[in-house]
Amino acid sequence: MEERTTLKQTLKPHWVWAIALGSSIGWGAFVQPTTWMSTAGPLGVMIGLSIGALLMMLIAISYGILIKSFPVSGGEFAYSYISLGRVHAFICGWFLTLGYLCIVALNASAFALMVKFVFPTILKTFHLYTIAGWNVYLMEVIIASAILGIFGYFNMRGTGLSGRMQFIFCTIMVIGVVVITSMVGVHPGSGLSNVAPLFPTDTPAFAAIISIVAIAPWAYVGFDNVPQAAEEFHFSSRKAFTLIILAIFFAAVLYSMMIVATSMIAPWEQLVAQEKTWGTGAAIQGLLGTIGLVILVTALTMGIFTGLNGFIISSSRLLFAMSRAKIIPEIFSKLHPTYKTPYIGILFTVIVAAIAPWFGRQALTWVVDMSSIGVTIAYFYTCYTAFTLFTWSRTKKFNPDTQVVAPLKKAFAGLGMLASITFLCLLLIPGSPAALGVESIIALVIWIVLGVAFYLSNRTELSNIPKEELNYLITGNKQIRAKNQI
Repeated sequence: MEERTTLKQTLKPHWVWAIALGSSIGWGAFVQPTTWMSTAGPLGVMIGLSIGALLMMLIAISYGILIKSFPVSGGEFAYSYISLGRVHAFICGWFLTLGYLCIVALNASAFALMVKFVFPTILKTFHLYTIAGWNVYLMEVIIASAILGIFGYFNMRGTGLSGRMQFIFCTIMVIGVVVITSMVGVHPGSGLSNVAPLFPTDTPAFAAIISIVAIAPWAYVGFDNVPQAAEEFHFSSRKAFTLIILAIFFAAVLYSMMIVATSMIAPWEQLVAQEKTWGTGAAIQGLLGTIGLVILVTALTMGIFTGLNGFIISSSRLLFAMSRAKIIPEIFSKLHPTYKTPYIGILFTVIVAAIAPWFGRQALTWVVDMSSIGVTIAYFYTCYTAFTLFTWSRTKKFNPDTQVVAPLKKAFAGLGMLASITFLCLLLIPGSPAALGVESIIALVIWIVLGVAFYLSNRTELSNIPKEELNYLITGNKQIRAKNQI
């Protein structure tokens, strides 16, 4: 049996918290408030995101259990293998890879959009073509590619560097949100009266809230970056659950603060009706002037940076774990000779993400929306694995090597499965608030077909790997024993 390549343990607890929080917030909290309020109103958005956070915490319980038990790179890929075997591990890894790559590309595109808002004349030069109604400019592509290259370089230099940067970026982002909200709150031109009505007048409150709950997997995606980096923890993996819960809680608070800040500036229905390219940015600039816009842009930039950094870490570690398990080419598990990082996976992530800006942001959002399916499937696999490891009580079928009596944990895992299925239904059932569009469905079918073709071409090689060897390559142990782990 060949030697198993492992990653260096350098990540500190506060860095991991920053990876989870920064990846969850990204650019959405700063760009989406007016869009969300048009759907659900200020209170509807805050209630919906709070309920979504609680549902994600239910799912996070299973993540905490499995990270503590199996602190290895790959996260959901490894968990699906533990409970359902190599085929399901491939399915989970295939969808997650696309999801992470798309989010990296979307954050790079968001950075270019922010530059376009601040310096519109600079980016609107060298028009190339129009795709799906979106004008593609050469400068926009160059800026997105440049920021990808910079963060790819930082990540190759070592996990310690990227983890430290993540915490610094995240801290600046949080301070920025607090300062902006405080400045709006004390400004004489703003007021709570602008928050009324709390819900859209043409939408029932319940429907408004559910429409926001439906986007929770997208709003909080990022906390699941923690298991991808679990192999690099320089602390007990038992702390992972607390770090994830704190990250989700802070994300919900930051989202709500930006909703409050935006809605207090002026009657929110007027802000929504203006249909500005960046409603929150225009509103902040109108009330607080250049200083307010600079603070907001700084916070947004840090949000984009944390999203870029966090998902480059996750995608490269997922590719590393799948390669180590011989499910994808071996080259992805090679480590940099000096920095000991999975540099091929990092390069691959950056290169693929750099292709996306050439197709325009509208086409990219179709694929990103579709990739939400993969992330939700990963949530289900994680909760299902935790569910199978626990039993309600000792029965005749009880296996002390692979099961643990823990009825409460099993119940939470079951609720996490139910939440995952609910999110999946909201994405797939036509007419639901988060239903995928036709373009996203087409992209989903194409990705499934590609996955089937890739798996069939490698099926013989994958099935010939002995189970003990695959156990070792994925989990670090020849035998998977729940009793000794949990």
